[in-house]
Amino acid sequence: MSRATISAIIITKNEEQILPECLGSLDWVDEIIVVDSGSTDRTVEIAEQAGAKVYVNADWPGFGKQKQLAQSYASKDWILAIDADEVVSPELKQSILTMLENPPQNTLVEVNELTWVFGRFLRHSGWYYSHVRIYPREYTGYDDALVHEGVIRPQGAKTQVLDGDLLHYSYRSINHYLVKSAHYAKAWADAREAKGKKSSLTQAIVHGISCFLKMYLLKRGFLDGKQGFLIALLSAHSTFVKYADLWVRNNDSRHNLPGSTPNK
Repeated sequence: MSRATISAIIITKNEEQILPECLGSLDWVDEIIVVDSGSTDRTVEIAEQAGAKVYVNADWPGFGKQKQLAQSYASKDWILAIDADEVVSPELKQSILTMLENPPQNTLVEVNELTWVFGRFLRHSGWYYSHVRIYPREYTGYDDALVHEGVIRPQGAKTQVLDGDLLHYSYRSINHYLVKSAHYAKAWADAREAKGKKSSLTQAIVHGISCFLKMYLLKRGFLDGKQGFLIALLSAHSTFVKYADLWVRNNDSRHNLPGSTPNK
């Protein structure tokens, strides 16, 4: 009896460093869909050489809608949503293939994400967790979120967690972290501003301190060694920045002037 088929969907921009390893860990899927948002490195070339179906959408709509677009190009029974800096471990690959031999109905499948940060995998700090990455293509899809997008959970949906890890090689350097963090913070502030939300410097400080305490103490980031301390501190900074950014927008009278170009 043949197994159910599966499409891997990936959205990319300038991901040439980890993408070859990512694609290599997907040599068992039935098709790979890549939607690129205007890479200037070898990302598109690498994806095409690996046999992926590559599409370009440089008019960036946000993470959620870009993943919706990628799913619209997919044609197989199930979807595996994976980022270009992630690698399917051999154990996770086997778990997925086993699941596809007798696929569950009305079920969202979670995988464990294990992130490599500055020299080690973080198993604490709130960074080792499971979330939905696999689901029937015609059953659901991603929401419209600009950032921190998620799979929509239909009413009555069940959840299954697979064995094995999705290895996430998220940050290559402090500079890379800061660039990605600034992008996420801006997207967060954009979404909040669009909803008319306000912020204050007091909120920025309180949320920043709370982030550090939660990651380093409550989520036992101290067990992740020096990297655990560093990522808690950097995350606190990122949290402070996104609330401070929103406060600046609320209080800078020039922010909405015609022709102004804030946040560049």
